[in-house]
Amino acid sequence: MGERFYVETLGCPKNQVDSEKIIGRLLSDGLVATDDPSKADLVVVNTCAFVEDARRESIDTLLALHDQRKKSSRLVVTGCMAERYGDELAEALPEADQIAGFGTPIALGRKPLSVSAEVPTFDLLNLPRPRSTAPWAYVKIAEGCDRMCGFCAIPSFRGPQRSRDVQSILDEVDALSVREIVLVAQDLASYGKDRPDELGAGSIVSLVKQVADRVDRTRLLYLYPSDLSDELIDVIIATGVPYFDLSLQHVSKVHLRRMRRWGDGGRFLERIECIRTLEPAAAFRSNFIVGYPGETEDDHDQLLRFVESAQLDWCGFFAYSPEEGTHAATLGDQVDTSLMNDRLAELRELQDDITAKRRDDLLDTTVTVLVDEPGVGRSHREAPEIDGVVQVPEILTVGEFYRVDIEQVFGPDLIAREGSEVLCTPAGAAR
Repeated sequence: MGERFYVETLGCPKNQVDSEKIIGRLLSDGLVATDDPSKADLVVVNTCAFVEDARRESIDTLLALHDQRKKSSRLVVTGCMAERYGDELAEALPEADQIAGFGTPIALGRKPLSVSAEVPTFDLLNLPRPRSTAPWAYVKIAEGCDRMCGFCAIPSFRGPQRSRDVQSILDEVDALSVREIVLVAQDLASYGKDRPDELGAGSIVSLVKQVADRVDRTRLLYLYPSDLSDELIDVIIATGVPYFDLSLQHVSKVHLRRMRRWGDGGRFLERIECIRTLEPAAAFRSNFIVGYPGETEDDHDQLLRFVESAQLDWCGFFAYSPEEGTHAATLGDQVDTSLMNDRLAELRELQDDITAKRRDDLLDTTVTVLVDEPGVGRSHREAPEIDGVVQVPEILTVGEFYRVDIEQVFGPDLIAREGSEVLCTPAGAAR
């Protein structure tokens, strides 16, 4: 048997895709995967550097794996922290045998390498990856971001937007052989804007149509609100997965301009209501930053009113984290930590009640689910790994669609009725 490797992934779905590309490359080099880091000859930690808590988790995970690994193994740090902090990590973490930024090959020998070592690079975005072991998969359609949001450091280390060729994306979709594809990118709806002559205007709409022709479900994550065009809304609804993950971040117009963001609560509500008119079963998710410098009580009250009015299915609220090199790091009017925590608690309590009501509304209804694993399914309302699930009988076949009757609600999860032969009828497809 060849040398064994173990990969630990932290952070967002885009990082998960990067890890699968790394895994594909290691397998092609003749290594064998293991789920036990203590038995691995190579331990890879794909880190996140988005906010301070993520960086702390990355370091803690790396040190924990260092303690678990065998003495002869190699410990490699890759991902956002490796790219962003490179040589600093090499100096601060002697436990690591290599700090490998994006596109830097992982050294298979014992000799340590710094991020600045002269080694040939590769295009991580377009590497092949193994076939998915689940009936769904993320597909990253672009890297980087051209926006300059005040709180975000991603463009500084991920670089400007770089859209993939349509055919390379479709080839990856085909090779994954799944029932649901989840398209991801830092700025999904801007796909193709960096290559207008090659990919054309409205590239994301054309791409979604082509992906939807290949799989039963096509889901989109991370949509910037200004790019949510009528045409894109129509094509999302037409896929049979009316799930809208909108990157709103706040609703106060004045405060959004402090964030260097577009929009306001009124525009957002109008767009949401328009979508619900077109498709009453549409599901919505968004995230909001609380405590960004300059946030006033009026800004906070506007966000509370918006959350109450919008009745989103899923919502995340996150404390502002100052990031080196961002516009926000230069601002005064920092929000006191205790006040930030109070605002977070108030918003989360409000949204918990809204999410509970949205889930209760599904009692005694019939929904179509894709069975992800024994006993676990998802309807169009639940994105994988992010939202709740639909608990189904374990006899249902993984990777198939079923119509299920909802009998109970348990927190964010729905529970399908057990024991009846008419409980679930194979649907064969999601739409």
